[in-house]
Amino acid sequence: MSGAWIDVTIPLRNGMAEWPGDAPFDRSFAHTMAGGAGNNVSRLSTSTHIGTHMDAPLHFLENAPAMETLPIDAVVGPARVVQVRDPEALNVAELEPLALQPGERVLFRTRNSDRRLNDGPFVTDFTYVAPDAARYLVERGVRTVGVDYLSVGAFREASGTETHRVLLGAGIWIIEGLNLADIEPGHYELICLPLRLVGSDGAPARAILRRA
Repeated sequence: MSGAWIDVTIPLRNGMAEWPGDAPFDRSFAHTMAGGAGNNVSRLSTSTHIGTHMDAPLHFLENAPAMETLPIDAVVGPARVVQVRDPEALNVAELEPLALQPGERVLFRTRNSDRRLNDGPFVTDFTYVAPDAARYLVERGVRTVGVDYLSVGAFREASGTETHRVLLGAGIWIIEGLNLADIEPGHYELICLPLRLVGSDGAPARAILRRA
């Protein structure tokens, strides 16, 4: 491997964007040294799908595997960053020339990164993975899919739900909210470690890349 590790995690902070209806991220001090305590201790309140995070199959499938079942090899190892040209959605036409191989970890860089959506308030017109593209990824045997906004599926409920269910139902693990604004397409080494939350539908994660 060559080069330094690049952090592609969205920093967790109060006021950051959350999916409409989800609990916002809130970090506050439970007690402080300034207030007379012997140390500073923070408390957290948040959705499991905030910032850079992962989806477990349980997120969209009843009685499916939860976050603690994640195989480490799904999120540690070689990965490919692919530039998506279509401004609306990743489609099969863009996937076919990639010659995707079984077991690949693929991270999709879209116009979401060019617009630096992760730095601002929530928007609904983000680029997403279309359901037919999700089915194609399943056919190719992809292991892990990563995207550069809060959802792999569209904001529209039916389409977004279908994309999630197709991928998660096939055992493909999903990383959402990657910060790929300064990442060029190409081959990388990926480490993405979500919190091991037992019984959870998802979990915040720390993700880093290094040029292969």
